[in-house]
Amino acid sequence: MPFEIHPQLLADCHVLGRVGSCHILLNGHAAVPWMIVVPETKTTDYLDLPAAERETVGEICAAVARFIKSHWQLEKTNFAGLGNVVPQLHLHVIGRKPTDPCWPGPIWGFLPAKTPYTEQEVTDIVAGLQTDLPGFQTD
Repeated sequence: MPFEIHPQLLADCHVLGRVGSCHILLNGHAAVPWMIVVPETKTTDYLDLPAAERETVGEICAAVARFIKSHWQLEKTNFAGLGNVVPQLHLHVIGRKPTDPCWPGPIWGFLPAKTPYTEQEVTDIVAGLQTDLPGFQTD
């Protein structure tokens, strides 16, 4: 059976492309730059991945964090893997700044009404990933 991204992630995010066996998603809420890395695995917890795979996924997340900092000109990113609502392994990489609507608290449950990205903004982000994220490919 081919790998499928969880329906909740598909409902909440733009699927941008992939790096290796990791899918790169953009949360649809534009209030904060928020990307999600979804490795192709049946493992549900990041820390349960085999060491080599955990290292690869971690490096991809670090590259996504560097992209977020550069693209949005930020100094801070948050990194999390919750999985309480969506059981599929997915890792959140979120750009933060003192002027974002939830600073300094968490974003979950505290973001204002959803502000969606425009089609052009998503296109520009994909173009930035193609230039700045090593190994990035659109699906």
